[in-house]
Amino acid sequence: MVQEKSTKFSKNIISINNIELKISSITQKLKEEILQNLKRKGAIVGISGGIDSSVTFALAVKALGAKNVIGVMLPEKDSNSESKELALLLANQLGVQTIEENITNALEGFGCYRRRDQSVAAIFPEYNSSDYTMKIGINPKAISQHLPPIFSLTIVDKNGQSKSRLLPAKEYLQIVAASNFKQRCRMSMLYYHAERMYYAVVGTPNKHEVEQGFFVKHGDGGADILPIAHLYKTQVYQMAEYLNIPKEIIQRTPTSDTYSAEQTQEEFFFQLPFKEMDLIWYGFENGYDPSEVCKELNRSEDEIKAIYNNFIRKQKTTEYLRMSPIKNF
Repeated sequence: MVQEKSTKFSKNIISINNIELKISSITQKLKEEILQNLKRKGAIVGISGGIDSSVTFALAVKALGAKNVIGVMLPEKDSNSESKELALLLANQLGVQTIEENITNALEGFGCYRRRDQSVAAIFPEYNSSDYTMKIGINPKAISQHLPPIFSLTIVDKNGQSKSRLLPAKEYLQIVAASNFKQRCRMSMLYYHAERMYYAVVGTPNKHEVEQGFFVKHGDGGADILPIAHLYKTQVYQMAEYLNIPKEIIQRTPTSDTYSAEQTQEEFFFQLPFKEMDLIWYGFENGYDPSEVCKELNRSEDEIKAIYNNFIRKQKTTEYLRMSPIKNF
């Protein structure tokens, strides 16, 4: 908790009061930083049909004009086809040029799928990527039970039947390390297009992703500027409404779009619905006592304390992701 509370805690405490002024401030800053500080001519944005990339994309267009922004779609064989469809829907609405770079072959070259599937098969010998899909996730109940995050592995057959088992550390680490090739490959492709155009890469992580560590170092965390890194998810949705982002995108459940089986961001990492998480995080970082926060959220004081502790744990264990390279010797 970093500062003293200044107002009474309420469910509306993080709502943006003057959305037009807020967007104007962000777009002006974005324009100044790209053109004057970074001295680049435009913006490259990786677009996935998700709410964060869509709002970032729209802000970049508002700041620089459609002709100075390029949206890059980066699908691979595990991607949901809806991601491309929704990304194109918004790009067409904004009148922005798009580029599609399928990164499947690059990931095959890195051994991304092979290395991942090797660890999955160590837990489920019957697994193969032709007959099954897979995902990993955290038990959401653990967050309110003072338990550290324990990941499980789930495989789903062609009939929709699933099996889950706790994931040992060795296999967990290899699955994550292999899957992270996806974000790092996308980052490389974004910088290829940025460098050939003399543009800046505009990153899409929101406040929770940055501060809780839900990003890949030198992957989706790799960018020249992060215009929504200070915004709660609720605020991102508020901006989406004002920016006229298509309803199909706004109503889409946020997913990691990393594993072959469908998986929400909540079940993979956050363990809480974003509307609750936003408010509890605000209470946490602004010094509100759990006894005050729990009254607004229909949770016990003990649950809020446990969630605060979970935030602290995530910040500590992901601090290295936010660190610059160590160079003071």
